[in-house]
Amino acid sequence: MIQAEKLTMHYGPVVALQNASFEVAQGEVVGLLGPNGAGKSTTLKILTTYLWPTSGFAKVCGVDILTEPLSVREKIGYLPEVLPLYMEMEVGKYLSFVAEARGLTGAKLKERMDWALEKCGLKVMVRTPISELSKGYKQRTALAQALIHDPEVVILDEPTSGLDPHQIIEIRKLIKELAATKTVVLSTHILAEVEAVSDRIIIISRGKIVADGTIASLQRKAMKMQRIELAVACPEKEAKAALVGIDHVRGVKTVGTPNGISRFHVEAEHQVNLLKEVGELVRTKGWDLVQLSDKPFSLEETFLALTESEEDLRAKGGAE
Repeated sequence: MIQAEKLTMHYGPVVALQNASFEVAQGEVVGLLGPNGAGKSTTLKILTTYLWPTSGFAKVCGVDILTEPLSVREKIGYLPEVLPLYMEMEVGKYLSFVAEARGLTGAKLKERMDWALEKCGLKVMVRTPISELSKGYKQRTALAQALIHDPEVVILDEPTSGLDPHQIIEIRKLIKELAATKTVVLSTHILAEVEAVSDRIIIISRGKIVADGTIASLQRKAMKMQRIELAVACPEKEAKAALVGIDHVRGVKTVGTPNGISRFHVEAEHQVNLLKEVGELVRTKGWDLVQLSDKPFSLEETFLALTESEEDLRAKGGAE
C-alpha cells in the first residue's frame, strides 16, 4: 500500500530526512518511532503530498505522490501534528464541511458522520464551537476529519496527543479496528504508544531509518546479549560466582534477595543456550529453583541501543 524509496528532504543546509526507504502492507499498523526532530513528521508530510521531497519518490496505493498528488489525497486520511481545525465552526458543521469537500452526499454523508461522531466520542460535542473544546476533544475532532471519508490509508501524527488515559485506550482500540480494512501509519515519540498498537516499528534517528521490524526482531538486532531472570534459594555470593563461570556469560546482576531467595538477571552472548545452561547448573548444584525465565529487553532499552549506535557511528565518522 505504501512504498517509499530513498526519500530525502533538505531544509536549506539542514538534512531532515536522508535516503529513507520502507514499505507498508495492507492491514499493517506501522509506527514511526523517534525522538523529537528525528524526521517523523517530515516523512508523513511527504507521503501525504504536503511536502515535495528533495529527492526520492513514494507510492500510496500504487499512486505516485509526485505525478498524481490529488489522487493520493483521495486515498488517505491525515491527522497532522498541527490540527487542521476551523475554530469558529461547530464540531458537527466542521465535519460535515470536510465530508462534503471529500465528495460525500446524502445517505453516505449521514452514515459517515454518524460513524465518526460515535467512534471518536464526539456526539455530546456536535453543536459545540471548536474554540470551546478542550485539547483532548480538539484532537478527537481532528482525528474524525481524517476518517470521515473512509480512506484506504490512515496517516496519524501523534494521534493521542492531549488525550487522557481513558481516551488513549479508546483511540488505541479504534486504530486496531481500522487495521482490519486499512493501512495505518502513525508517528510518536512515546514508546508505550507504538508498542501498544503497532505490528511493526520503524525507528528514525537524525533523519535516517536505523531499524525496521517487529519489536522482537529489533530486540535481537539491537541487543548483542540475551537475558534471563533466575531466582534460587541459596546464598547470593555462591550463586553469582557459579553463574559468572558459565561460558559466554557477560553479566550477572543481583536484583534482590527477599526471604533468602537470590534473584538475578543473567546476560550472555547468543552462542550459548542460556536457559539450558543455567538450568543444568541449578540441577548440578542442588539449588531450589524458584524462577527461571527469559527476560526480554524492553522497547525502551532497544530504542536507546539503536539510537545510541547511530550516534556512535557519527562520532567515528561512519555516518553523516
